[in-house]
Amino acid sequence: MADQTVEKMNDELIEAALDKRAEWSLVGGQIQRTFQFGDFLGSMAFVQKVAEYAERVQHHPDVLIRYNRVTLTVSTHDAGGITQKDFDLAEETDRLAG
Repeated sequence: MADQTVEKMNDELIEAALDKRAEWSLVGGQIQRTFQFGDFLGSMAFVQKVAEYAERVQHHPDVLIRYNRVTLTVSTHDAGGITQKDFDLAEETDRLAG
């Protein structure tokens, strides 16, 4: 996949994008959401779907698994902050969580 130049979003754009993704929040210069599932296998199935998507788009979140909860944290390291790529990933993971 060819490198894409992405621009870091300013605070106003980040806040507007977070308004559209109510379950996501700004944490330490990254966006983050915790998903909850019925059990550990549900969590792992979700993580597998996220991993397949992340590989396809070459944009990978940090993943924390705690039994039936999965926390995703994301920013665009190449841009030094939050970009539209992060919100695209947030939108897709919300969809994958169903």
